[in-house]
Amino acid sequence: MASMRRPSFLILSALAVDPLHGYAVIREVTRLSSGTVHLAAGTLYAALDRLTDEGLIEVDREETIDGRLRRYYRLTIPGASALAAEAEQMRRDARMVTARLRRAAPAGNPKPA
Repeated sequence: MASMRRPSFLILSALAVDPLHGYAVIREVTRLSSGTVHLAAGTLYAALDRLTDEGLIEVDREETIDGRLRRYYRLTIPGASALAAEAEQMRRDARMVTARLRRAAPAGNPKPA
């Protein structure tokens, strides 16, 4: 399975608790990423369409607010499985990097050959 792109991972993470509409997803992704990921509306909606097509999310409901359609999305069971698998892969990768860094020589002091 190919690694999930960070914005997709964060979008699925944002939807893991409750269904959200687009602007709420943008806010939650920014919060979850500690402000390091800011999704533009066009980027978000393209990702939502792709994730829907992949069966990872689905439309939960729609409502009209001030004459504008607001669509709420929710994580599907396959989406939750994909998110959990990606989180587990990230944990394995982080453990591997941490172990390698522990074995590495301090910066500026290469290990003898």
